[in-house]
Amino acid sequence: MRLGILGTGKIVQEFLPMVKTIPSIELAGLLSTPRSVERAHDLQQQYQIATVYTDYATLLADAAIDTVYVALPNSLHYQYAKQALLAGKKVICEKPFTLVAEQLAELKDLALSRDLVLIEAITNQYLENYQAIRRDLPDLGKLKIIECNYSQYSSRYDQFKAGTVLPAFDPKLGGGALMDLNIYNIHFVVGLLGAPTHVQYLANVERNIDTSGILVLTYPDVKVVCIGAKDCTSPVRSTIQGTDGSIVLNGPTNTVESFTKVAHDGTATDYAGNQAAHRMHAEFVAFERIVAEHDMATVKQQLAHSETVMAVVDQAVASAGLKLG
Repeated sequence: MRLGILGTGKIVQEFLPMVKTIPSIELAGLLSTPRSVERAHDLQQQYQIATVYTDYATLLADAAIDTVYVALPNSLHYQYAKQALLAGKKVICEKPFTLVAEQLAELKDLALSRDLVLIEAITNQYLENYQAIRRDLPDLGKLKIIECNYSQYSSRYDQFKAGTVLPAFDPKLGGGALMDLNIYNIHFVVGLLGAPTHVQYLANVERNIDTSGILVLTYPDVKVVCIGAKDCTSPVRSTIQGTDGSIVLNGPTNTVESFTKVAHDGTATDYAGNQAAHRMHAEFVAFERIVAEHDMATVKQQLAHSETVMAVVDQAVASAGLKLG
């Protein structure tokens, strides 16, 4: 994979040291805004990135780049992914894939019509511990209740209250607790249970953005609560409860660091099977393989998963009376 990276923000700065541990991924380019070009050149030197671009069309015209990683603010995902697909590039797009399901459907049709890889970078779906949870679900008997809580007080919330609206709390940029934190909970649950029959989002809304909220997902036999908060905090964990036992996920749903399976008799078994310390490692190992093998079957499978997630997001946003973008 010869990768062109879009952006120089926090996620890219976290991504770069991790991706250097995957030798088969070549860092072919980095796109920066003119105001961040000095930072881009610093990153280029530190991580041996071939070329820095400040013009997206120039990056897309570079034959040395075969795959684009969209790591920009949420509101730009659709636009930049679409341009990359039109230029014949494969696309890895950060979560949330788009702001609305209709945008993802358009990207999917475009990618598949051109036989191009299009896939969402969503960490939990590729982690070994998450795969172990999926494998062990039948041991819990008939599932009844799932609760996911990813609450993390944001320093940007203090600025937001003081009147400074940064992207994390900007509805025009697709900010808010649903799209930042609760999106991981949605992926976690949808990856286990598929599409819910009913969605309701009970959001705490300040100045037209959800600073926290409770998402209720209804399934025929399972009731799910997903909590995401940027204006308050709590011990972060998730539980899956069934008639024959439970699973307790220690930590947030984006890292799935470890979990404990508890049987009816109280016997507890701990699992910590992730092969790499960095949460993004497993997904990019998978993406490199998918691109190298042109594994469109997996692409279609993961796109179907992402479409279900975006359908939940659409219903949640409408339920809370929010408007993003």
